[in-house]
Amino acid sequence: MSTAIAPKVQITDVAGQITFAMRSMGVAPIPRNYELFYEAYIGSNPTLTRELAALGKNVIQQELDEIGAKYFPHHGSRVFDDAHTRLASELDAVLRALRQEQKTLESYNRLLGETSESIRSRSHNSAELLRSAIDMLATATGDTMAHGEKTVEHVVERSHEMDLVRKELDEYKRIANTDSLTRLSNRRAFEDRLISIFDNQLTRPTTALVLADIDHFKRINDTFGHPVGDKILATVASIIRANVRRDVFVARVGGEEFALILEATSIEEVTTVCERIRRTLETMPFKNSRTKIDYGPITLSLGICMASEAADSGELYNKTDLALYCAKNAGRNCSSVYQDGMQKDFTKSWLIYKN
Repeated sequence: MSTAIAPKVQITDVAGQITFAMRSMGVAPIPRNYELFYEAYIGSNPTLTRELAALGKNVIQQELDEIGAKYFPHHGSRVFDDAHTRLASELDAVLRALRQEQKTLESYNRLLGETSESIRSRSHNSAELLRSAIDMLATATGDTMAHGEKTVEHVVERSHEMDLVRKELDEYKRIANTDSLTRLSNRRAFEDRLISIFDNQLTRPTTALVLADIDHFKRINDTFGHPVGDKILATVASIIRANVRRDVFVARVGGEEFALILEATSIEEVTTVCERIRRTLETMPFKNSRTKIDYGPITLSLGICMASEAADSGELYNKTDLALYCAKNAGRNCSSVYQDGMQKDFTKSWLIYKN
């Protein structure tokens, strides 16, 4: 599961790879276990990856849950179960109120019918009968309206409760889709967004994918340690975010790899954005203010591909990744746009940019 040795696979193969790894270790295929292996597989947290790999085969659930609780505050929580229970309860309350309202209206309708029949079966000149009918209908109408108002209040109250639960679930989803180190979207959110590109054929031609990788990041970690590497990752993430429009999707998709999805754009505009990010980063000083140690220069290599160049999300990712490899092969600290024929020119392992 180490990103230093694991080959890159198509996005569509990730689930199969993770499931195979879980099966090999005798791990139950439940959501919270899948989350652990997912994060370990993409290498976003090397320490988590090492701890999980160290468990070996025949892992017990308690060991997995202890690791999960250590790295994910929400791991193993009952937030979805609790939310489901609360939603079910609120919906039952609404349905009971509506059924009661239906019974009240049916009774009122029946009373109207009986009164109508009574009036038709007797003399229309009977003032006493009409007065009695009017009093009875007025009382029934008032009771029905009062009951209806209570029903509306009850439904509004229940709707408010369900909206609160929905907001809780939205917040949980936001946390689950956020990289804890950089505060960007994580690989899980990225894959969902990448697939959605091909759901809209009108916007697809003007949508671009960019993959950006920090050059020689392993050397940085080996020389200065992971805490420094983490600070550099967070700084790079903030620089990327600051140099793109607010509507641009930005994610950390691997240890030192980032992804951007830009919509309503052209290849020229995307290239300009990438160059702005690259130049900003290469001129940014990375020094320890206390020890005066210089960690720089820190640079990025970027691969670019328009969604119009691919038939599906997997192909778009692979072509963008190939463009990123070409940028690495060209000397790093540059941008490369995917072009047909690139794959013919490079036969070496794409893991060159992991070194």
